[in-house]
Amino acid sequence: MTVLRIWVIACNVFLEVIRDRVLYLVALYALVMGAAMLLLPEVAAGAHDKITLDLGLAGIHVLGLLVAIFVGTGLINKEIEKRTVLVLIAKPVSRGEFILGKHLGLAAVLVVLLGLLLVLYLGVLSLSAISYSFTSLLLAVVFTFLEMALLTAVAMLFGVFTSSLLATLMTFAVYLMGHLSTDILALGEISENPTIQRVTSGLYLVLPDLERLNLRNQAVYGLDLLPTTGELLGNLLYGLLYIALLLTLTSAIFARRQF
Repeated sequence: MTVLRIWVIACNVFLEVIRDRVLYLVALYALVMGAAMLLLPEVAAGAHDKITLDLGLAGIHVLGLLVAIFVGTGLINKEIEKRTVLVLIAKPVSRGEFILGKHLGLAAVLVVLLGLLLVLYLGVLSLSAISYSFTSLLLAVVFTFLEMALLTAVAMLFGVFTSSLLATLMTFAVYLMGHLSTDILALGEISENPTIQRVTSGLYLVLPDLERLNLRNQAVYGLDLLPTTGELLGNLLYGLLYIALLLTLTSAIFARRQF
């Protein structure tokens, strides 16, 4: 692989997504948080601090999820449907470079988006005189980014061999099941049916455990409830390895496609 070619593809994806007005989501977030700052003290006396903290992190998560799924599924699928992929693969660009460049480009968009949302979030907390732990909130957003990068890789994988609609639905299903993977395994253990137990165990092994990347609930209470440094590093490595595996699988499938 050539870093320069990957960089060019990533920059093109970044500029294309930014031109699609994805950063309008920042304005939407600002409106929601501004309304919360004004209304919550009136309707949730005594609990508005906790609600504002939860709402801000949930908003960052939801908006990042929308970009990861809806933009991620179209990164490859749109090129295939419009046949512009024929122009790209005719150039001296390997399919692995193409996949990696696309993923890095959208990951850069997510960094910018989540960074801007975090700045707005901290601004609202400061204006509302709500106490918070900057380190814990930053860690929660960093792991939210890692989760969105993983889901982008999932969306690209499905987008290589399915339609945009089906890829979107399948990615959303992986998101839901990834957050419920431990519950799915527990359900299989409760069941006395060996077939159900094998199915649930298989799903647990294949699906990413997205709850390992979810620090939002703990982060609002500060550093005390967050996992240890060793656990955080282990979860970080888990997410990165899963992304690498998904991108490798996507490249292998894309390389076998005939256009």
